[in-house]
Amino acid sequence: MDLILWRHAEAEAEREGLADLDRALTSKGERQAQRMGEWLNQRIAHSTRILVSPALRCQQTAQALSRSFKTMAALAPDATVEAVLKAARWPHSAEPVLVVGHQPTLGRRIAYSERGEFIQRSIGYYLALCTSSSTSGPPRSHAATSSFSKCSVRGWLCAQSDGTVSVA
Repeated sequence: MDLILWRHAEAEAEREGLADLDRALTSKGERQAQRMGEWLNQRIAHSTRILVSPALRCQQTAQALSRSFKTMAALAPDATVEAVLKAARWPHSAEPVLVVGHQPTLGRRIAYSERGEFIQRSIGYYLALCTSSSTSGPPRSHAATSSFSKCSVRGWLCAQSDGTVSVA
């Protein structure tokens, strides 16, 4: 199964009197979400299940896809990696799953080497595609395997300021 992890686009800074779940996207974040949403819509299957954190910034990010999605409390900002994988039904889902969530949880999901060691990575990436070990063929760039879920990271995507989406 494919598990696509999408960190919400740029959001308002934390400030007194504003609940974390109520933080919205900045205007730059709205543009980032729109670019990535357009890029994803050209590439992900129509059968992809889209699971989204209840946080406003994640809801706004997911809306850029113009597809229906399911809001799940299990994907809230304080979610654990295990909760994200359970919500996605990893690795047993019959269809691809796109999770719109938060750092550091999504980063922790993909930041393990084959020996289970944590890899320090830039947080600037917005999206990672993970493929279960049952998928045939070797993983592509930035291969890493989590010791607890047998997932290979197949690629990294980033919305650039010039409107393009780069693939590493």
